[in-house]
Amino acid sequence: MNTPLDKIRCFFNPERFQGWGKTRDYFEGWYFKLLDARAEVALAVIPGIAYDAQGRGHAFVQVLDGVRRTALYHRFGAEEFRPSAERFEVEVGGSRFSEEGLRLDLPGLRGELRFSGNVPWPKPAHSPGIMGPFAFVPRMECYHGIVSMDHRIEGSLEHDGRTVDFGGGRGYIEKDWGRSFPSAYVWMQTNHFEGSTGSSIKCSVANIPWMGSSFVGFIGGLWHDGRLHRFTTYNGSRLLKADISSQKVELVLANRHERLDILATPDKASALVSPIRGAMEGKIEESMGSRLRVRLSQSFGRRVLFEGESQHTALEIAGAIERLQT
Repeated sequence: MNTPLDKIRCFFNPERFQGWGKTRDYFEGWYFKLLDARAEVALAVIPGIAYDAQGRGHAFVQVLDGVRRTALYHRFGAEEFRPSAERFEVEVGGSRFSEEGLRLDLPGLRGELRFSGNVPWPKPAHSPGIMGPFAFVPRMECYHGIVSMDHRIEGSLEHDGRTVDFGGGRGYIEKDWGRSFPSAYVWMQTNHFEGSTGSSIKCSVANIPWMGSSFVGFIGGLWHDGRLHRFTTYNGSRLLKADISSQKVELVLANRHERLDILATPDKASALVSPIRGAMEGKIEESMGSRLRVRLSQSFGRRVLFEGESQHTALEIAGAIERLQT
């Protein structure tokens, strides 16, 4: 990163690396979800960088196998993390990641995948990305970004000695950066609805620290039939219901025109490493085979605009979830 203008360009393109000059209490990571065409192989590959409060840093690539329910954490020196300032492209060791695809060179996981038909979250100047105006608030605990709600995958990977063809599969990319994950949150995503290729949903509800107190914030987005239906804290939407437990997650969100009903049933989860003040010392659990039912309807008249079910939903339920109940 050479000039202040470079940093401004990265700010308004949140998919790019945001941590230029950060060497303490900081993490940044990208989440690549990969499912083959038959939804028989489900992987989440998470590259990133982390610095603890003392400035000790390292790069990493986590790999979650959603079918086998295993998770591996590959650790690298901080110097092996090489981001680009011109575009979203990150190298960690011998692996490379971008919105166009990835190349993996990890123990038990090697190969190259290409992405096409990406669906980014809109990023106008007044609302750069999924954070909306909160992107302009300094020193938030955690920032969030969507790189692609849905895209097609081509290519193959050598996974533990077998070749996995991802041709015709679907993918999703998002990211987080800041100091720590929220103290309580639920997050879910799927773009594998039965009988509806190309539809995708992402929804999260979290406890957000704010000026010595906190509030419950939420972000929901449903991409369907070429349109993104948005339900967020900052666009006038409301969280009408949040009934969250280890057995189910029931959410109801509404804006002036539409209502989104979500019911998720967790599957058995695997443990991932998470950041606490930049140090990768926390633990969260994610399943990639959870069940989801979603219905999008008009607020008035309740005409159903979309209804779908998925058995391939990524789901995390973390922290003191009683803070999120409504």
